[in-house]
Amino acid sequence: MNEKVRCLIIGSGPAGYTAAIYASRANLAPVLYEGMQPGGQLTTTTEVENFPGYPEGITGPELMEDLKKQAVRFGADIRFGMVSATDLSATPYKVTIDGEKVIEAQTIIISTGATAKYLGLPDETKYAGSGVSACATCDGFFYRKRKVAVVGGGDTAAEEAAYLANIADKVYLIVRKSYLRASKIMQERVMTNPKIEILFEHETLGLTGDKVVEGVDLVKRRGQPDEEKVHIEVDGFFLAIGHTPNSGIFKPWIETDEVGYIKTIPGTPKTNIEGIFAAGDVADPTYKQAITAAGTGCQAAIEAERYLSEKGL
Repeated sequence: MNEKVRCLIIGSGPAGYTAAIYASRANLAPVLYEGMQPGGQLTTTTEVENFPGYPEGITGPELMEDLKKQAVRFGADIRFGMVSATDLSATPYKVTIDGEKVIEAQTIIISTGATAKYLGLPDETKYAGSGVSACATCDGFFYRKRKVAVVGGGDTAAEEAAYLANIADKVYLIVRKSYLRASKIMQERVMTNPKIEILFEHETLGLTGDKVVEGVDLVKRRGQPDEEKVHIEVDGFFLAIGHTPNSGIFKPWIETDEVGYIKTIPGTPKTNIEGIFAAGDVADPTYKQAITAAGTGCQAAIEAERYLSEKGL
């Protein structure tokens, strides 16, 4: 039997939980499905020091638990489950959970986030939260006056390297190709920074260290006659090879950009479908911060309330 709800929130994390807080206080009786990773990407982060209201810092899991408790306090119905199918062709919108239950929703807030791309090395898992990061803005502070490495050759990698150069003593930019794919201005920025050393034609073989990252094993010019093994000593290893927005299941209905980020009307969380809103990293190719995600979660809930009110639902 189908379940009918006024407001369905898909995905947790700062955007989803904030949307649940605002939607609950607006008496929308929201139902939130947490997805595969309850709490989102922040649950894999150790210390969070840049979220307002926590002057001493807080761990990612604790922050997410606080947001979840606040949503529950106001009456949000938070459930564990994965969206397995969608039919957004007409209202009420139909969303299938775990291949079984169908939710009929008058309005939907998509806050499924984005997944950082990794190299696929076992060491990335081994040192997760202990020197490996996919967010320089989030974790760079912990490497003040230390040595770090950034992997990637595009704008994101160049931006992360430039950001870290303001904090760390030394930044290695590990680039697989013989050139940077970054825009000209970003190339110039990293090439002229005395703290950044670009290692062209280098690939990561693995990480070393006792409990925390202490170094990176590399191979230079793999497969060439002058192939060479290289080791550099670093305290932090940052992935900057992009993110994959978790939007695939909505693509038959919702407009996305070429990467997969959900397109919204500028300045709003509104998608191309009336009554369906996107919040957080799934619609944010630029900032990817907990606080900006929370802000768009707030916007989405307010817009959902306005939509339901205007429709008399």
